Amino acid sequence: MGNTLATGAGLVVLISIFGPISGARFNPAVNLVFTLRRELAWRDAVAYLAAQVVGGVLGVWAAHAMFAASIWQVSTKLRDGPGQVFAEAVATFGLILTILGTLRFRPALTPAAVGLYITAAYWVTASTSFANPAVTLARSLTDSFSGIAPVSVPGFLAGQLAGALAAAGLCAWLFRPAAVAMVKVD
Repeated sequence: MGNTLATGAGLVVLISIFGPISGARFNPAVNLVFTLRRELAWRDAVAYLAAQVVGGVLGVWAAHAMFAASIWQVSTKLRDGPGQVFAEAVATFGLILTILGTLRFRPALTPAAVGLYITAAYWVTASTSFANPAVTLARSLTDSFSGIAPVSVPGFLAGQLAGALAAAGLCAWLFRPAAVAMVKVD
């Protein structure tokens, strides 16, 4: 529970701080969706991807240093099977839906909604809701409880890609101007 609450609370803070600077670009799956929506240039998406992966790795190494663990590790925690892959698709789908829905209807609530969603998704998905390719790659470099064995990474990435694309498609239809005009939001 402590790890879940810390992650959700940390996301609220980070999104609130970095949203005005970079759009809070921490997640390659989110970048992909914004690129497909033509709200982020491909060139910028690639630059963010590099920064996200490097930042994730540096974050893992910093955590290892804080807890006096070996800096270089490779996870041995298998997270395999169709249920895990589907859970990542569901987790990423929900994250994209949360982001696009709050940006469309309640932009000021986006940081809180994302933090709350990730906190909840940790408990309701079999995968514990990585929902972020950069996080998935970084967590392959920790042999802690939060790690993912490198052999499990491709399935998670596939699930995240599928979830992001499905959510992008649904949101393009669901949040189109004609559909939104029929809904009154207070």
